[in-house]
Amino acid sequence: MIVTRSWLQEWIDLEGISTEDIAKTFNAIGLEVDRVHEYRVPKKIVFGKVLECEKHPDADKLNVCKVDIGSATRQIVCGASNVRAGLTVAVATIGAEMPNGMAIKPVKLRGVDSEGMICSSSELGLPDTGNGIMELDSSIGKFELGQEVNQNPFFNDDLIEIELTANRGDCLSIRGVARDLSAAFDRPVKEYTVTDNDEKRGIGRILSLVHEKDLDVNLRYKALDLKELTLPFIVKLRLAQIEESRACDVESMMLYVTHSTGVILRAYRHNFFAHDDEKMGKVILGEDEHGFACIENEQKEIASIVGIIQKEESKMKDGSGTVVLEASYIPPDIISKKMAESKIESGPMFYKTSRGSEPELEAGLSYCIDLIEEYSNSTTFSGTVELSKSFKEKIVTVTKQEIDEIIGAEIDKSVIAKILKNLGFDTSKSSTDNFVITVPQFRHDIVNKQDIVEEIVRMVGIDNIPSKPFLLQEANRLEDNYFAYKKRSVYRKKAAQSGFFESVHFVFDEKKVLESYGFKTTKDELELLNPIVQTLDTLRPTLLTGLLKAASQNVKNGYASVKLFEVGSVFSPTREETLKAAFLFSGQRENESLSNTGKPAKVDFAYFVQKIADIIGDVVLREHTTEHKLSHIYQCAAVVQNGEVIGELFRVHPEVEKAYDLDMTFMCELDFDKLSYELKTAQKRSKYQASFRDLSLIMPKDMPYEKVKEIIEASEIPNLVRFYPVDKYTDETLGENMSLSIRFVLQSAAKTLEEEEITNVMETILEQLGSQLGIGLR
Repeated sequence: MIVTRSWLQEWIDLEGISTEDIAKTFNAIGLEVDRVHEYRVPKKIVFGKVLECEKHPDADKLNVCKVDIGSATRQIVCGASNVRAGLTVAVATIGAEMPNGMAIKPVKLRGVDSEGMICSSSELGLPDTGNGIMELDSSIGKFELGQEVNQNPFFNDDLIEIELTANRGDCLSIRGVARDLSAAFDRPVKEYTVTDNDEKRGIGRILSLVHEKDLDVNLRYKALDLKELTLPFIVKLRLAQIEESRACDVESMMLYVTHSTGVILRAYRHNFFAHDDEKMGKVILGEDEHGFACIENEQKEIASIVGIIQKEESKMKDGSGTVVLEASYIPPDIISKKMAESKIESGPMFYKTSRGSEPELEAGLSYCIDLIEEYSNSTTFSGTVELSKSFKEKIVTVTKQEIDEIIGAEIDKSVIAKILKNLGFDTSKSSTDNFVITVPQFRHDIVNKQDIVEEIVRMVGIDNIPSKPFLLQEANRLEDNYFAYKKRSVYRKKAAQSGFFESVHFVFDEKKVLESYGFKTTKDELELLNPIVQTLDTLRPTLLTGLLKAASQNVKNGYASVKLFEVGSVFSPTREETLKAAFLFSGQRENESLSNTGKPAKVDFAYFVQKIADIIGDVVLREHTTEHKLSHIYQCAAVVQNGEVIGELFRVHPEVEKAYDLDMTFMCELDFDKLSYELKTAQKRSKYQASFRDLSLIMPKDMPYEKVKEIIEASEIPNLVRFYPVDKYTDETLGENMSLSIRFVLQSAAKTLEEEEITNVMETILEQLGSQLGIGLR
């Protein structure tokens, strides 16, 4: 954002405040100054008036001028194409030294004496205002012929460029910046007075506004018959200073007023809205194909998309004719969100509207009308055509105590009230110790009490708040996310301690491979739109295929034993995310060594189960059939912990092992959220001797051990601590039966068990097994 001192002076009195202090204040209140540039016109450059202008007798491109410089009339030869009699100009007199170092002396140009030079803006060190010499007018204020130009504030000015953050759209105008300075310097903003410049003809005779449905848009229209508009010099100079330009004078005037007031203005040809040269024009507010609010005529031709761009066909091409002036406001969050969804071509005003323009449309429109009427012979139609969307007030409540606690210092209540008032906030509903603050519409970035406190701090000045030791009283922050992190960390470390290496993969996988193994992948309507590569074209439903690929790569690199694990996210066909833990063990149990005579055994089902138990704790296996095709159909089990199935464990199918060049391989995938992770508490153990008894049972070969276990556990036999199978035997004499030996551990917490008590326990067990399963002793 570029401002100049003289331009700011139109909105706030800066008398007695140096430019250096203004720049320091900007930095202190959060408006970072990027650069400061001084415009200083040299001495002996004076105001003059061209009395006569005739062609040079010996040069086609030169003119011989008589110029009144107040104290005398000088003859000056000028080569500017726009020089003519009647112009007020800047004249470098004899003895002046120009910014480029050139000294002005009496000279002869093609035989004609010349005493001075009529200057362009660039020759005086000012921005280029256009081809030719400067054409000065009343817009620069009062001056006398012969007066030095550098005495005029517009030619002795300072430019300040401010770097704004994205949330400070309210400072994208001279008025908005002045409003912040008002709070910083405690000087009022000069509000623009709306003047009555309406003629007798009403705008309703030539313009109407209709809208198809309610849109979050505020619009206000004025109309005028534009005649002989001359762009004033101050507008040309300031547009050059902010490094902006437009194709015609009307567009330049709109840009100037928008930069000054913050109100978004556009100018349309009236006949764009009038059909077949009719006097009555109809402005239609509708929606375009992307859902943006747009201004149309009856032929559905778009004049502009509100807040984004104006179409060339609707613009004024010259300085005459009936023109429709529009002031608009659209909430920045709406237009930014819409633009993110459907990117379309945008114009130069989109930057301001997307960050928040000025909502006071009447003042901006009136300011523009007054300026046009002053520098043209235009007449304005009376009245306005408008569409207003009511603004829902944002109210923030904060106590004086809360403000002081957040700041860490006590700020006088009157100081707080004055700061908020100067920034445009309404505090009239406040009570003694409670601020009820109505947030102005142009401050869309203010949403809570912390934002209000930030406004107070930046105006008071962080350097003006006394420092004091920081008191840290930290509350307990151990929430669920901490315990989830801790649980993940604990299991990763346990896996590493058991010899597994962690493997990390993308959350994407190859859809074709997953479906070939029977996994359900993401639904087509929820599938990835732009995959990284074709082999990563869907969200993974399992960790298993990633581990198989990693194991295959390790084997190809010469590893005979591969132990991998991964903890990561997987996704259901509807994109529901869950956390899984997966393990893989392939090849040899251990490396070759003297103890195994260089021939280490290969991993088997029981060994792999023990490795998993070392990591996750005691588990129980149940008969299980997987839904996918990675597993061996006869070596597969469901993993049960605390009575709940938490995953599956299996040997990889031989065909899959062959496809990935793997030796015998076992895998396990678990629901990580179901893994046991509780506070471990000490339990009292019996100090009395435990007794061990074995029972060898005759039972059918096809009877699972699970049934025997369920019967014994359901009996709830006292003093039975645990039991487990220790031997299995079959021969021809047993036929379709087998012998299963189970070891029972018995122990009492109160005494050493006697033989009779032990016998009673064993008889009870046999009685239950006989009555419910029909099995007994061998």
